[in-house]
Amino acid sequence: MDAGLKRELEAKVYAGERLSREDGIALYETDDLAWLGGLAHHVRTQKNGDVVHFNVNRHLNMTNVCTASCAYCSFQRKPGEKDAYTMRIEEAVRLAKAMENDQLTELHIVNGLHPTLPWRYYPRSLRELKAALPDVALKCFTATEIHHFEKISGLSASEILDELIDAGLESLTGGGAEIFDWEVRQHIVDHDTHWEDWSRIHRLAHSKGLKTPCTMLYGHIEEPRHRVDHVLRLRELQDETGGFQVFIPLRYQHDFHDSKDGIVRNRLQARTTMATGADMIKTFAVSRLLFDNVPHVKVFWVMHGLDGAQLMLNHGADDMDGSVVEYKITHDADGFGTPNKLSRDNLLDLIRDAGFRPVERNTRYEIIREYDGPVADRRETPQPMRF
Repeated sequence: MDAGLKRELEAKVYAGERLSREDGIALYETDDLAWLGGLAHHVRTQKNGDVVHFNVNRHLNMTNVCTASCAYCSFQRKPGEKDAYTMRIEEAVRLAKAMENDQLTELHIVNGLHPTLPWRYYPRSLRELKAALPDVALKCFTATEIHHFEKISGLSASEILDELIDAGLESLTGGGAEIFDWEVRQHIVDHDTHWEDWSRIHRLAHSKGLKTPCTMLYGHIEEPRHRVDHVLRLRELQDETGGFQVFIPLRYQHDFHDSKDGIVRNRLQARTTMATGADMIKTFAVSRLLFDNVPHVKVFWVMHGLDGAQLMLNHGADDMDGSVVEYKITHDADGFGTPNKLSRDNLLDLIRDAGFRPVERNTRYEIIREYDGPVADRRETPQPMRF
């Protein structure tokens, strides 16, 4: 990067000026990761100090049966296929109740687009989960699922959201976003929920008082300009609604082979490689710098590994997700060795070891408990990685 442009971008960041599309693309082009990481670390520190947020949550995937066959996905199964499953609601309640003694605060539910499950299955599942765990927040369903519910129910998204909120829904999930630009999206997504419907549904959710996350799947066939475009679409929607609490870059996963039946379902991996550590740093840092109106950036440790997650905390991220437990969507395929679950103590150790002060939050980012920070003589202050 030209030294003059570098000084100009640095001045804009330190002055708190909004960065442009051209700025974002230029930042991706720099090879000075220490400089880029330092800028992102400055912004995350201004917004969140020395804090890293986490929660105690459990992921539930109640069915993997799906009408779509998205090119990156190894989770989906067709009806009757080996390993296809659909939970009875009672089973989902049993799995959720098993974590009650861990002081669980959130259930995170994402499913396949099941072709024959009736619409009533979904609000009923929320009602029974809420009755069993009244103090646990229900963070459920992607915008893609809400769009699917419109089709199978004949109801509008507004009516669907009203019924789900009445059943206990506290937040949508951020999935289904992937990459919004059609140049990429037409090659990776096999359903018809694209930017127009994804944004419509989150806009509706925000209008009803829900706070939601937003996501981006990166490191496959997209280019940095597509990532910049994706973030700026979300930034513009956030200007309008103010409803996004957190942005979550999700690292595309190579499958190699499915761990259950040996089949390679991921049709992208022959065309691409997973994001490198340097690419991870650029994605988190540039996203933090562009996303001036979203308070938090989360690193989902399942997709980045524990060491990678700690590194991202020093390059823009201030949230490390939670305990997770049985994240089938990538664990059904990956061979990267991330655990199924982290305990509260595991998370506290990881955050402190990265040089930060852990803060336990709930789904709405209200603070539940603050913890002591790292031992003072281990690291004076958190710093971005130096190369």
